[in-house]
Amino acid sequence: MVQPFHLAVPVDDLAAARAFYGGLMGCAEGRSSPTWVDFDFFGHQFVVHLGTPAGQADTNDVDGKAVPSFHYGVVLEWEAWHDLATRLAAAEVEFVIEPGIRFEGEVGEQATMFFLDPAGNALEFKAFKDPSQLFAK
Repeated sequence: MVQPFHLAVPVDDLAAARAFYGGLMGCAEGRSSPTWVDFDFFGHQFVVHLGTPAGQADTNDVDGKAVPSFHYGVVLEWEAWHDLATRLAAAEVEFVIEPGIRFEGEVGEQATMFFLDPAGNALEFKAFKDPSQLFAK
């Protein structure tokens, strides 16, 4: 078993965060207070706290795309990634980087997409065609 991580991020609207993470992303809600909410983020403890969102001023060039330097997400199974990409597109989520395949036919072939939550936090979800290549060079 992979140990679950704990991540807390600032958001400026708990209702919008609940709709996004709980509704659209399908993450079960755990404990909460008037200023924070826990979510089961694909088996990890993810908390949104009322605060000032960090914003996305910095990017790095990766394969000719401007990748937000601060982002988080999950490595999903191949089909689950495709299902999520379809669900997000149907919900008209605006992608920072459209769903696509990197290193097609090569070591480390992966599907990846970037999008923002309502507070502007950047998320990347990816999947590996061969999960054993997660750390392949």
